Amino acid sequence: MKKTSRRDFIKISTLGVGGLTMLNPVLNWVPGFMPKEKTPVDESKAKRFPTFCEVCFWKCAGFTYLNDEGNIQKIVGNDDDPHSNGRFCPRGTGGVGLYYDNDRLKEPLMRVVENGKSVFKPVTWEKALDFIADKMKIIAKKHGPESMALLYHASSGSYFHHMLEAYGTANAAKPSYAQCLGPREAAFVATFGAGLSSPEPTDVKNTKCLVLIGNHVGENMHNGYVQEVSDAIDRGASIITVDPRFSTIASKSKFWLPIKPATDIALLLSWIHVLIYEELYDKKYVEQYAFGFEELKLHVKNYTPEWAYTQTDIRPEDIRNSAYEMAKASPAVIIHPGRHTTWYGDDTQRLRAMAILNALLGSYGRKGGFYFPESKKVPEYPSPAYPHPKWTWKDITKPTYKGAGTGLANDLIKASLPNSESPYKIKGWFVVGTNLLTTVPDKSITLKAIQNLELMVVVDTMPMEITGYADIVLPECTYLERYDDIRSNQHRYPNIALRMPAAEPRWQSKPGWWIAREIGVRLGLQDYFKWTNVEEELDWKFKQMGTSLEEMQKIGVKVYEKHKPLYLADGEEYFFNTNTGKIELYSIDLEEKGYDAMPRYTEHKQPDDQFYRLIYGRAPMHTFGRTVNSPHLSDLMSENTLWVNPSVAKIWDLHNEQYIWLKNQDSVISSFPIKVRITERIRHDSVYMVHGFGKTNDKLSRSYGKGIDDTELITNVKIDPIMGGTGMRENFVTFVTKNPHQKEQNA
Repeated sequence: MKKTSRRDFIKISTLGVGGLTMLNPVLNWVPGFMPKEKTPVDESKAKRFPTFCEVCFWKCAGFTYLNDEGNIQKIVGNDDDPHSNGRFCPRGTGGVGLYYDNDRLKEPLMRVVENGKSVFKPVTWEKALDFIADKMKIIAKKHGPESMALLYHASSGSYFHHMLEAYGTANAAKPSYAQCLGPREAAFVATFGAGLSSPEPTDVKNTKCLVLIGNHVGENMHNGYVQEVSDAIDRGASIITVDPRFSTIASKSKFWLPIKPATDIALLLSWIHVLIYEELYDKKYVEQYAFGFEELKLHVKNYTPEWAYTQTDIRPEDIRNSAYEMAKASPAVIIHPGRHTTWYGDDTQRLRAMAILNALLGSYGRKGGFYFPESKKVPEYPSPAYPHPKWTWKDITKPTYKGAGTGLANDLIKASLPNSESPYKIKGWFVVGTNLLTTVPDKSITLKAIQNLELMVVVDTMPMEITGYADIVLPECTYLERYDDIRSNQHRYPNIALRMPAAEPRWQSKPGWWIAREIGVRLGLQDYFKWTNVEEELDWKFKQMGTSLEEMQKIGVKVYEKHKPLYLADGEEYFFNTNTGKIELYSIDLEEKGYDAMPRYTEHKQPDDQFYRLIYGRAPMHTFGRTVNSPHLSDLMSENTLWVNPSVAKIWDLHNEQYIWLKNQDSVISSFPIKVRITERIRHDSVYMVHGFGKTNDKLSRSYGKGIDDTELITNVKIDPIMGGTGMRENFVTFVTKNPHQKEQNA
């Protein structure tokens, strides 16, 4: 008999205890789970509930409306919300589909071995929660509570974070840091003494020139940001787009610079050269606020546009003219840092160059550049102090990546490996609202780590790839069925928003706050959860903030007065939270930590013959892989396509809509095929696809096997030496035109 693995992947059946539950027949549900057109909701009479969207990190506030039968019918924006300005994007309005998706997780599941094979068995909530608490007690006794880690992305992660800190561990990480925005935050901290956080405080509504480097605004649908960019275009602001692909925003740009991938720092340094040596920088601003100008001037002396042309394929005149365009708009200019910034492994230094450009142009703290945001502090409900852990993620990460600002998901995963040499071992995971197998690159490492865990709990709404490896799967209800903690993000004015349920949880799903509290009570941590329900906790918090749960249930969003100015006054003295108290063009902090004080250009590998750089991006109707199974949103885009330059297609004899497979430089072949799209809008040395497709869990009825999962082909990961980000754009693919899995399927 074949020995079962410690953690075989288990397919999750949709026909559990609630699997055959039908929707209310008045919805007239049809195949594909799309409702027939119904009478529009009269908003003046319909019952509505405030919410904020969970489909992406922007978390736009709105209202969920019920129809005459009491069923959720639509979500619209809240006019008072500065994140949405009363308008939702396609993903936000499509959130209704997440609630009605019959592929959702329906009941708690426990891994058991039957006849030598791992299977999931439906269990009661009591049994699942008791099992988790008992295992956590054993782990704490054997290894210490610090050996439990939280890997999360959903809003409800805050409650699990609280529970685990009360338990005794501070080991938590969001993949969005090491896999997305970490280099940007580290770079701006090193330069200005403060990160950017979210939403980014870019004053797009007043800018005269917006520079976008691999920033796919309009395809990556960050709602308020997209609205402001659209308005900026209407009022004649100039846009400079640097991208190997002719993106949507490139078509609206005054300059499109189709850069050779991995040469961005060369372009940035040449722009800095032009601004300094042609004396186009903001001299007064730099003299008052900046440190290290002379060192920077000497550093970029040889980084001329002529030199940059040899690296980037961008003509010297285009480099100069685009630099002149920025200088003309100064200080109302934004070199936008973007959000997904983990590309080539030297990403913090690339973002440092962008921060330095903003400093030279005088845009930081200036109208039309970067404003000073504010947020409203949310009080913590009274509870005992957390126990002091013997070690934390800092002991794992900081010795190597001194610029890391938070825990790194990939570092906590590596600390879970059986052969980890670190004295700091992770033995159990809570995975909340993040599909690690498609968010963290090099899936093989994650799978090895999973095999070594003594406990793995996955809390999610859907049967993702990661759920198949859990010991316990807990079905969380969607954001339309639950309360969550108060949204208090930075913006021009401090503001808060409430999310409350518009419907009862479907099947046996439960809200995250309830799950975390129930586990905490079973661990003997009831003093940390003295509230009897989340309404009591929220009402207490709101009252400390000058409102109440009752008021917030009516208005949804509350905006407060601002206590500090949006911009620097002319000549105002200002202390930047850096070693020198100034904007550090030459970073003392990075130098003291053993890194380059100023960005340097290093040539990166280019694709071998018959290979092409794999570039990935977003689509306006989808958020990563979280929405591709949504009944509403999958109809807008059901699979991704592969952009291929015509000259390349001719060499390979490819044609439009032909299905092909991809093989990367390490001979990893995609599980599924992808449809070819031949277009002049992509460079000849690159191919492009939208991220998040190619789902391998066949219980996702609308997304299984549709397109390619780019993460599957990302096996060459370049780690940023400063903050530990995972550079994922040094992977190259070639085409496979015949089904490489045919033999496996026939076997």
